[in-house]
Amino acid sequence: MQFSSAKNDFLRYCASERRHSHYTVQAYNLDLSDFERSLPANVTCDRFTEEHIKQYLEQMVSVRRLSPATVKRRIACLRCFFGYLNELGKAKSPFLSWRPKLPKRKRLPRALVRSESVKLLNSLVHSAERPKRDQDMITACRLLVSTGIRVGELCSLKVSDISPDASAVRVHGKGSRDRIAYVADKSLRGSLLRLVTLRRLGGGSDGSLLVNRVGGPMRPQSVRSKLRRLAARAGLERRVTPHMLRHTAATLLIETGVDIRFVQKLLGHASIATTEIYTHVTDEALRATLERANILESLGM
Repeated sequence: MQFSSAKNDFLRYCASERRHSHYTVQAYNLDLSDFERSLPANVTCDRFTEEHIKQYLEQMVSVRRLSPATVKRRIACLRCFFGYLNELGKAKSPFLSWRPKLPKRKRLPRALVRSESVKLLNSLVHSAERPKRDQDMITACRLLVSTGIRVGELCSLKVSDISPDASAVRVHGKGSRDRIAYVADKSLRGSLLRLVTLRRLGGGSDGSLLVNRVGGPMRPQSVRSKLRRLAARAGLERRVTPHMLRHTAATLLIETGVDIRFVQKLLGHASIATTEIYTHVTDEALRATLERANILESLGM
């Protein structure tokens, strides 16, 4: 079986049977296509050996110098791909006899500090003079900060996913796991209700909550570029991304004392181990705590 045919079968399997999100399938496609470019012409899947994977790994690490996260992701993708072929009896997985031990780098999430969050949100809330096309995006940004939903989940929201009083949002998460995100802020609820009303006037209750200029669903890349523009207007010097707002939401909740299990449920993490990375206090929170404690002052020094 040719690699390209096996790749297409695997992607269909991920989309239809595993019910992976469009973005996950797209990422698998990019990773497998990158591996395919490193292969000899017309190689069949039953001819793969450990050596093919080892050569690809060496190329990524030593020649192309890709980041450890990228290398780890692509190897994980290949392990899933060959596991699928092995289960169908179409090819033996090279990973049955070889398990690469890649370094695990635990990176702290990139989140806005509290002062940056205040600066961004103040700019968004007090923005009545903004162009009308920005208002939807402002509501979307506030929703990202308050609920921590992913940008793909945001773009997938339908009008029908918003509760009648806009206090709850049904989120279609990764791995076909739906969850409810609650909206506590009354002002944000009002903005969501106005957006829902506008969409219903334009296309019924099954349309997308966020739309582009031609009325189609807004794409994640559009959200990213619009957020960068709004953050720059707010005076933030860092490059702000939607995922930073997700990290910011989680970090602020943990700092405020919200139970980590509630944060796990809000973010849609399958394992609480994923959420535990947010238990690392931010430098700002640590500094504020130390200033309140002021050990030397308490000792009369």
